[in-house]
Amino acid sequence: MGNGNGNGPLSGAVVAVAGAGGPAGRAALLRLAEAGATVVGADNEPERLAEAVDAARYAHGGATVVGDTVDLLDARSARDWATRVEKDFGRVDGLVHLVGGWRGSATFAETDLADWDLLEKLLVRTVQHTSLAFHDALQRSDRGRYVLISAAGASRPTAGNAAYAAAKAAAEAWTLAMADGFRRAGGEQGPVAAAAILVVKALVHDAMRAERPNAKFAGFMDVGDLAEAVADVWERPAAEVNGTRLWLTEKP
Repeated sequence: MGNGNGNGPLSGAVVAVAGAGGPAGRAALLRLAEAGATVVGADNEPERLAEAVDAARYAHGGATVVGDTVDLLDARSARDWATRVEKDFGRVDGLVHLVGGWRGSATFAETDLADWDLLEKLLVRTVQHTSLAFHDALQRSDRGRYVLISAAGASRPTAGNAAYAAAKAAAEAWTLAMADGFRRAGGEQGPVAAAAILVVKALVHDAMRAERPNAKFAGFMDVGDLAEAVADVWERPAAEVNGTRLWLTEKP
């Protein structure tokens, strides 16, 4: 049974991270391991995932960090992953959804619906699959959290971002429906588990800064700060974060 690394705020918790191989995923693995959680990352690119898992293990010697190659576009693959995590570690206390993707156009009229076809899969279908796959396990936990990372554009779409903003808005609505389910299940005592949305403008990481040393990245959030905000969701009572959009950028 993995206990993470002893006595951090998430000690004993088991947290799954979808999209663990990307920059935000890597940062989340590091931060959750540091907080004491056993962390199970999933990505569809095995090499990228292995690098992220190794980095988190190396940074936190006593931490249990494992990786699983999962196709989150496949409902059965997502369910099998959720079942495996609970079987291997005895519980699941969180799912952090960090599967991303972006396509856009110069103007609204130039929108290519092929962008929607791709983004609907990456940003909506994966959320549907992880939320349905992990729902019951999170409901069984005494501190279950489903955390969706979203974008300010979902609330204030721009002309060239129609497909992206619509997909993000759909993912938010889906997550809020899950939150309502947790609320109803909690009855008068209030929810035990929570589904929350963290809203950012955009994310920046060291490789982006290296590629564009003169760029300001105004309003962008560093992936390390996002990881900090993710870990903080467990510090607050379920009733306080369930069904909420937690704005990490200026509200439009």
